[in-house]
Amino acid sequence: MIKSFLMLGQSNMAGRGFLHEVDPIYHEKIKMLRNGQWQMMTEPINYDRPVSGVSLAASFADAWSKANPDEEIGLIPCAEGGSSLNDWHPEGILFQHALSEARFALRSSQICGILWHQGESDSYRSLHETYYEKLTLIIETLRNELNLDEVPLIIGGLGNFLGKTGFGQHATEYRQVNEQLQHFANQQQNCYFVTAADLTANPDGIHLDAVSQRKFGYRYFEAFSKKCHVLEPIPGEEQSLKVERDYSKTEQIYLHSMDLASGKITYAEFEAQMMKVMQP
Repeated sequence: MIKSFLMLGQSNMAGRGFLHEVDPIYHEKIKMLRNGQWQMMTEPINYDRPVSGVSLAASFADAWSKANPDEEIGLIPCAEGGSSLNDWHPEGILFQHALSEARFALRSSQICGILWHQGESDSYRSLHETYYEKLTLIIETLRNELNLDEVPLIIGGLGNFLGKTGFGQHATEYRQVNEQLQHFANQQQNCYFVTAADLTANPDGIHLDAVSQRKFGYRYFEAFSKKCHVLEPIPGEEQSLKVERDYSKTEQIYLHSMDLASGKITYAEFEAQMMKVMQP
């Protein structure tokens, strides 16, 4: 059975890293839930906006797959760019949608973890003062509804680049939100905090760039696999950027089909590639 993970939060969970800045991750055992089906993962995974891009979930899944080579992992994308904790209230659309997707995924998978990243939209006007209570209601309701009390919840901190430039200049209280996130992780069972220290942003000043998203996902996996907080960058986390591997026949067919569909190769070139793939 597929081991699945919920992706919840706002745009830095959905992913805004530029696709061309990192090598793509393709693996037939890494899947995403789309249109009610488990499809082979391609980025953007969480297509909440036309500007969706690289997220932390891909490198998290890649690290998980390397540690569990005989298993299949599935990602359940439910993050929504720009969403606040108020938008994630259990009676609201975002929470109910995530609940629906999770229940659907449970028909064919076992939910093994919850990946959460949110806070930029609550980093002003003293919204951090009610952050802990709001997040507690959201997570407790989610766990109760899905019977996920024992499932690890991984929550990431906000980047130190916030509060300075671009769209991020308004998130002036990100430090206070980070304090609330760490407090939450320390108080809750099966919850682990992951630092965003030393990670960098896109030119917009609010979204993690693609390289940082890869590293962040690696940190998330470290927290998940070792069931511990990750409070500083991990030595050697650059390995999350290395995705060199020999593609299986299934993966090669998938990639050539994508090239054909996007107009990068002609049908004659596609047929020639298929002949090579099918050779014993």
